[in-house]
Amino acid sequence: MAFRSCLKDLFVSVSLLFSGPPKTEAQLKKEAKKREKMEKFQQKKEMEEKKKIPLPDSYSPQYVEAAWYSWWEKQGFFKPEYGPNPRGVFMMCIPPPNVTGSLHLGHALTNAIQDCLTRWHRMRGETTLWNPGCDHAGIATQVVVEKKLMRERKMTRHDLGRGNFIQEVWKWKNEKGDRIYHQLKKLGSSLDWDRACFTMDDKLSYAVQEAFIRMHEEGVIYRSKRLVNWSCTLNSAISDIEVDKKELARRTLLPVPGYKEKVEFGVLVSFSYKVEGSDEEVVVATTRIETMLGDTAVAVHPNDSRYQHLKGKMVVHPFCDRKMPIVFDDFVDMNFGTGAVKITPAHDHNDYEVGERHKLPFINILDENGLLINVPPPFLGMKRFEARKAVLQALKDLGQFKEVKDNPMVVPVCSRSKDIVEPLLKPQWYVDCREMGKQAADVVRNGELKIIPDHHLKTWFNWMDNIRDWCISRQLWWGHRIPAYFVTVNDPSDVDGHYWVSGRSEEEAREKAAKRFNVTADKISLRQDEDVLDTWFSSGIFPFSIFGWPTEDLRVFYPGTLLETGHDILFFWVARMVMMGLKLTGKLPFKEVYLHAVVRDTHGRKMSKSLGNVIDPLDVITDFLKSFVIVPLAAGMLYCSILFVGIPECGTDALRFALCAYTSQGRDINLDVNRILGYRHFCNKLWNAVKFAMRTLGEGFLCGSESVSDRWILSRLSAAVALCDSGFQAYDFPAITTAIYNFWLYELCDIYLESVKPVLSRTDSEGQKQADICRQTLYTCLEVGLRLLSPLMPFVTEELFQRLPRRLAQDSTSSICVTPYPETSEVSRGQRSSEMAVFSSI
Repeated sequence: MAFRSCLKDLFVSVSLLFSGPPKTEAQLKKEAKKREKMEKFQQKKEMEEKKKIPLPDSYSPQYVEAAWYSWWEKQGFFKPEYGPNPRGVFMMCIPPPNVTGSLHLGHALTNAIQDCLTRWHRMRGETTLWNPGCDHAGIATQVVVEKKLMRERKMTRHDLGRGNFIQEVWKWKNEKGDRIYHQLKKLGSSLDWDRACFTMDDKLSYAVQEAFIRMHEEGVIYRSKRLVNWSCTLNSAISDIEVDKKELARRTLLPVPGYKEKVEFGVLVSFSYKVEGSDEEVVVATTRIETMLGDTAVAVHPNDSRYQHLKGKMVVHPFCDRKMPIVFDDFVDMNFGTGAVKITPAHDHNDYEVGERHKLPFINILDENGLLINVPPPFLGMKRFEARKAVLQALKDLGQFKEVKDNPMVVPVCSRSKDIVEPLLKPQWYVDCREMGKQAADVVRNGELKIIPDHHLKTWFNWMDNIRDWCISRQLWWGHRIPAYFVTVNDPSDVDGHYWVSGRSEEEAREKAAKRFNVTADKISLRQDEDVLDTWFSSGIFPFSIFGWPTEDLRVFYPGTLLETGHDILFFWVARMVMMGLKLTGKLPFKEVYLHAVVRDTHGRKMSKSLGNVIDPLDVITDFLKSFVIVPLAAGMLYCSILFVGIPECGTDALRFALCAYTSQGRDINLDVNRILGYRHFCNKLWNAVKFAMRTLGEGFLCGSESVSDRWILSRLSAAVALCDSGFQAYDFPAITTAIYNFWLYELCDIYLESVKPVLSRTDSEGQKQADICRQTLYTCLEVGLRLLSPLMPFVTEELFQRLPRRLAQDSTSSICVTPYPETSEVSRGQRSSEMAVFSSI
């Protein structure tokens, strides 16, 4: 045993002796390149071996899609640096999905369209970059991790503390956060993964900090106390996109987090205020009776004759000694109800503006948890919807209740917590959007930025011309903490934004504060804002933060070429990218915006978990989807119909093709899964056509020039090429899919292949000559047809393309995804040369 140990030590010593000194960085890089080259050689060898295996009898998505993506990625085909690119630059960044997200059909549609465009531009010979990225999704991620903490450890984030909680979020992100990237790869998305960015990465976080500080120093970002959308469950302000508008037709009971019993909505409660010093009363109505505790006025229309005698009069609040003026304001609809409206400036957006105009008191009656404050003792500390019942009963007891009736209304619901959203007065940070909004409207009006389809222009101008300032504060821990510090000099009160400074560090903020107040730095105390920035703030600078703004050179890939996304985030993301790009870089972030439709189910309903009609695209791609979709036949009835009970695997190619075929500009997509199945059968038709052709071409087939004896099919091929080219230029994806589908299925398979079968079976010498001509034409149709289809169906076209012989011996193109996209001149040139050869032989 001791002898073996000595031998081992001797071996280690000799190894160290002959290994030489430590290798330099250059040597290590050289070795890494050598390993990479060997890996590529091995992959190429494996691909060559795969080509020797006969095609299976029928098309199988699982077989076809098993290995190509990893090969494309390792070969570097998705990198902008790959190959000579003489035709300019195409750059597009992905709409960064939430780190918490999993793939849904909206993602599938977005990525099918974007990947088609990216692959088309790459095949056209352009330097092509499709940049991936992922959003930190402040609210969604914090909610996921908080639930995990409570489920696994029975702890809240407050039990952990801010620093430890953020570490927990990073731990979760590192374990689970790449899931959606793997799903995007399943869809065949040809993204340059080495450039993948996360909005909380150091590079992007620095850009966010720099953007805030620059805009704050210019006065574009300011602090103000205004109404925000407040989620009592999340204890945070939320953006408009995180507010679902639930439409009610009549009285409805809804579940609310924190309440055992459902809460009544969809009713209008009428009650009266007594006019001071008289027996008169003014009847008002509200859908939120509890907010009357914060009323500070009653408003009527200036032209309403019923209330002219009440000018200068006051009404008395029934539960306290508050006297409230009757104000005259144009916003009142005198034909609705009694024509008199209660005004609660601190809890209603319209009332807030009335309060500003008439300088009314703003009384906040809710704390951050939805408990009543600043109200008379009987209601103090009550939960808001328990107070709803108590106020109603108290009004009845005083004889001032009038009636309750059904009332159609829209209830704002937090999409994350399912809580009822409350308008709440909070001091927050805002972006002044007036000048930026004007610039964003002007660049579209003068043609610098093109929005497609153009029916979205009216909405764009309406929003930009009437834009409101943007609240960017969120009361969360996960996100970009606001780089602003409250300054204390002899304990002044926080009356306005004058006592806030921004800084890249606490030291920088301290120097700024000392300079502003003309004191030494040691006299300054700082407290950093606890809030984080709205996620859309970091998303708004995504097109240039991913390239290292403000420290790195943006000239190669910024501005980008195109922004493609759903029309539902036109303002939440697209508009903010345009505004912030112009503000911070002086340039538009992209030249064109293409907005696709929203995916709906067969009946035109938005897909949602509550309706049970959500389809996971990975189920469509890889598995049987066994689900029942319940469709109510009439209100109150329990009968239902079944839309589908199972879908065989369709594959990525069929799903992509179907989604592109559906994408008609300006229309939402009512998705029928059976149509995806139809395109799976289309893939099988391609498979069989190429198998037949391979048998026909034979082992020793050598490609020559085509003959015009088959000019009809070549003319149809030329027409299909022209239609695809014009379709890609115009973002007309149904035109592209229709042209390709018709050529392959009807013209090539149904007509041409059937017509040449007798010719190919002839054995006489003249028949052999004609058969050779047919083989040349057939080869051209297959080779060009596969390249035509490649951007839409990358997997099956790669599999079939690899089996075809090359037209020229020196053609060493290793993948269809980097071959030139067909042009009409290519097919027409072959036709003309063949015609000349035929005519000269006559």
